[in-house]
Amino acid sequence: MGKAGDILKQVLEKYDITQYRFAATMGVDRTSVYRWCSGKIDPTGDTILEIVRVLKSMDPDAASEFVNQYLGHELEE
Repeated sequence: MGKAGDILKQVLEKYDITQYRFAATMGVDRTSVYRWCSGKIDPTGDTILEIVRVLKSMDPDAASEFVNQYLGHELEE
């Protein structure tokens, strides 16, 4: 469980984006972001799209990395 959350955690850490700042920008509770990143819950498909949109607004490279890690092998085929 938690592929999207694991990748989100890695991307946030790599691009020095705090869970708090990401949650505030996304308009969700920080506990939601914590739960995704810790694998306690998985974000829904709609939430994953919103994660990409928010990452894109904060750091386009972070958004690209999230998409590539989450869907990379699927996009290559």
